[in-house]
Formats: sequence, structure tokens, C-alpha cells
Amino acid sequence: MVVSVKNDTRLTSSQSFLCAGFAGLFSKTVTSPLEVVKIKRQVGTFHGKGGFLQTFIVIYQNEGLRGFWKGNMVSCLRLFPYTAVHLTTYKKIVHLHMDELGFISQWRAILAGGLAGVAAALLTYPLEVAETRLIVQNCRQRTYIGAAHTISKIYRNEGLPALYRGFSLTVLGAVPFSVGCYVVYMNLDKLWQEPSFRFTPLQNFINGCIAAGVAQTLSYPFETVKRKMQAQSSRLPHFGGVDVHFSGTMDCFMQVIRNKGVLSLWNGLTANMIKIVPYSGLLFTCCEMCKQVCLYRNGYIVSPLSYQPTPGVDQSLGPNELEEVRRYWKNRNFGSRESSFGNRW
Repeated sequence: MVVSVKNDTRLTSSQSFLCAGFAGLFSKTVTSPLEVVKIKRQVGTFHGKGGFLQTFIVIYQNEGLRGFWKGNMVSCLRLFPYTAVHLTTYKKIVHLHMDELGFISQWRAILAGGLAGVAAALLTYPLEVAETRLIVQNCRQRTYIGAAHTISKIYRNEGLPALYRGFSLTVLGAVPFSVGCYVVYMNLDKLWQEPSFRFTPLQNFINGCIAAGVAQTLSYPFETVKRKMQAQSSRLPHFGGVDVHFSGTMDCFMQVIRNKGVLSLWNGLTANMIKIVPYSGLLFTCCEMCKQVCLYRNGYIVSPLSYQPTPGVDQSLGPNELEEVRRYWKNRNFGSRESSFGNRW
């Protein structure tokens, strides 16, 4: 199976980046309560001792509504550099493996996505650690205040390695994640009983949700251990609230399995699965709405609420080329009016 990796050339690079960035901020903020519940259950704080709904109740009783948006600012702050590095790296890797017609095999595209994700995570990992610490702490008895304070305090008290604790699990987790995506996408045509180039936007949305669900389920144990490693610190009360104490990555896996059981590696999976649909849906919808606004501003469509092309506009032209054409016709029409005015005299 091969895919074609093409961007909408009617948008500038900055517009594409802003559309993706704004959509990410909006969808992350709306689904933040589910992310908080997921991480609390992964780390094993007292909030997550009960079931999925019980965790919501305990967080609300102990921290109020604002407890569901802890760490959201850091998560949003991390989104822009992560997206920029991920997209740039992904494009470079993909273009290296494209054929002369601009096509790339499905597994190479997925591998490129995995490598780009690792590169982006390497740059932004300290912000992810800060997000975990902010979420795990009780917001009524705060140890950390904001992203900068969290990172500086961790660096000052625990050293630079603490800001990258558990990063190897990001790399290891990328393998089952990529395999999961690959397996799903290889069988989508069998699921829908038609070739992939005929998929509707709704089908593509469902495909994304299924792929994310399978991939995240396979890689979830690595993320659970990573969150525990990010949260644990001997300088914090109750070692950061982690339900097991450990000395390293393998020891953390062993301690979790021995004390909590194998299935505890998937704690918080329910919240994560429930989050996939609204997050993906909001991300897709918001990105498309932003794209329509940009296309309207660029002059390609008649309204920001419709994809109907503007009559007489060549859709194959880039934004700069279209602007040059407009300028040419504007100057030409202005010159024609001047000639007409002069001929009158």
C-alpha cells in the first residue's frame, strides 16, 4: 500500500502551522479533564484508587473544578514547538523516501511519523515532565507554580537527568505505537470494502480514531511507567504520590507487576479511550474551520463557511502567486482607467 503526502498549497506555511496549533490548543483544553484523570490513574495517586468515575469525584472534592485543568497551560505551551519539530522532521524524512511521483509506502510513512515524534519529544520532554508534576500535585497544597518554576525547581533540586527521566520509554513506546497504526491502516480497505482513495472525511475520522485506539493500547504500558518515573521524586511528599517506589525503568515495571498486577499497566486507559473521539473530532473540525478562514482570506473560496471555490480563481496557484496576479490585474485596470480618462481630454 502506498500513500501520497501532499499539503494544501493554497495555504502558506505559517497558516498551516497556526491552523494545526490553534486546533491542538482548543482540543487539548476541552479534553483536559480526561487527561488529568488518565495521568492521576497512571501515576497511582490517591485520587485514582477507585474507578474511572470515582476519580472524577475525588478530584472535584479535593481540588475543585480547576483541578481538571492543572498542567493544561504547560501542555498547550509544549504543543507549538512539538508540532513545529514534528512536522519539519516528518516532511524531511518523507521526502527522502518518496519516489519520483511523490508517493511513499504506508509503513515508511508511519515509521517517519514515529521518528519525527521521537525527535519532537526530545526537544519538549522537560515540558512534559513539568506537566506531569503539575497534574499530580494537589493544587491546594502546591509545590510547583507554572512551567518555568517547575522546570527550574526540578533542575535545581534534582539535576538535568530528572528532566529527561523516562525518555527512553518514549522511544520504546514508539515501536508498538507505529506497529499498531500500520496494522490498522493496512486493513482499512477490508473494513470499508473499498479502496482508501474513496474514503469520505467521516471514514477518515473514524479510521484515525481506530488507529489511535489500537496504537495507544499497545504502547500504553510504556507511557504508564514513563509517567510514574516523571512523577517520582524523593524531594516531594510521598515521593510525588507514586503508588510504587523504584530505582529505574526495569525496576518500575517489575514493581508495578509484582505489587499491582499486570493490568495496572493499563490504568487510565478508559479515560484515554474516551478522550480519543472528542479530541480527534475537535482537532479535525477546528483545523478545518481555521483552514476555511485562511482560504477565504487568501481569496480561494467565496465564504469561510463553505469550500465553494471563488469563480475565476485558479486553485492551483500558491498564495503568493495569486497575490501577484491580483496586483497585476489591479494595476492593469487602474492603467486602463487612466487611459480612458486621458482620452476624454
